[in-house]
Amino acid sequence: MTLRPQAEACYLCRMVVRRGALRMHVELFNEANSERWDRFVQDAPMTTLLHTRRFLSYHGDRFQDVSVLLTDDRGELRAVLPAALDGADPARVVSHPGVTYGGLVHDGRLTGDRARDALLDVARHYARSGKRILRYKPVPYIYHRWPSADDIWALTELGAVRVGCDLSCAIDLAARRKPSTRRARSLAKAQRAGVEVSESRGLADFWPVLESTLERRHSVRPVHSLEEIDLLRARSPNEIRLVVASLAARVVAGSVLFMTPTVAHTQYMAASDDGMRVGALDAVLEQAIELAAEAGARYFDFGISPGEDRRGLNSGLYRFKAEFGGGGVVHEHYELALDGYQLSSSA
Repeated sequence: MTLRPQAEACYLCRMVVRRGALRMHVELFNEANSERWDRFVQDAPMTTLLHTRRFLSYHGDRFQDVSVLLTDDRGELRAVLPAALDGADPARVVSHPGVTYGGLVHDGRLTGDRARDALLDVARHYARSGKRILRYKPVPYIYHRWPSADDIWALTELGAVRVGCDLSCAIDLAARRKPSTRRARSLAKAQRAGVEVSESRGLADFWPVLESTLERRHSVRPVHSLEEIDLLRARSPNEIRLVVASLAARVVAGSVLFMTPTVAHTQYMAASDDGMRVGALDAVLEQAIELAAEAGARYFDFGISPGEDRRGLNSGLYRFKAEFGGGGVVHEHYELALDGYQLSSSA
């Protein structure tokens, strides 16, 4: 047979898998597996709210889901991979196009060679169904309950290459750097203005502030509509929280937090013009950082700061986040060419 160079490399990787390699049965996800999926991922060391079916299912038919479950010869569920087809290229599988990161979720036993074996079987599964590329967005290390980057090593062993890297900003709550004098001044301004900060159940009061801020500053709308975020919060009330700042009994700033076992992530943050004038967002974020520490999180993650058209870096926004005492955390993107993986293991 004749294979292109990259396909040949993949084929050779597949041929040198060690004797006694862990073989997985790869099963395409369907709605009947939802409860089984969520029971499995709740204790996985790299899982977050974004990996659950109660979160992923809110996308509805926005994506063509091709998530998979991996079981061993005894039928025991060993791993899951959230995934869907790329809307612009149906031959590309993305883990996952609807969330910031995806990646293989397992119970902690798929380490080293076993992670490679599992991803090899995933590659074979997608290749046999005619897919050409697996785009993989691993979970950043700050979201791991314990170190779990074996999947990145496994990908590179199989020939994947890094094709993208976004920069997030996070605070290590156990070793937070001192906030900048600018942030300290802004917080003091909020306190002098009488800004009141509290945790709130009312997303409806904050959403107009968020929508107007995103439209005014970036000409975009929130990824989630108010109805969608209300639905998600109803499904995960302890994992989606809201901190708001009020001035004269009117919400002028706020932040929606996605809580995970190790991280509090600012999914959204915004302030109205009145809120910006009195430093209300600083007051919100300081309260949110305290809430994260009280909840037992190790990190407070502000998220990525992409530039125009999601290219490069929005330097001003990143600087604002870093001034709270944060530093860089990368969100990597890998692609694995699937040419050659459709061959049987005895080829």
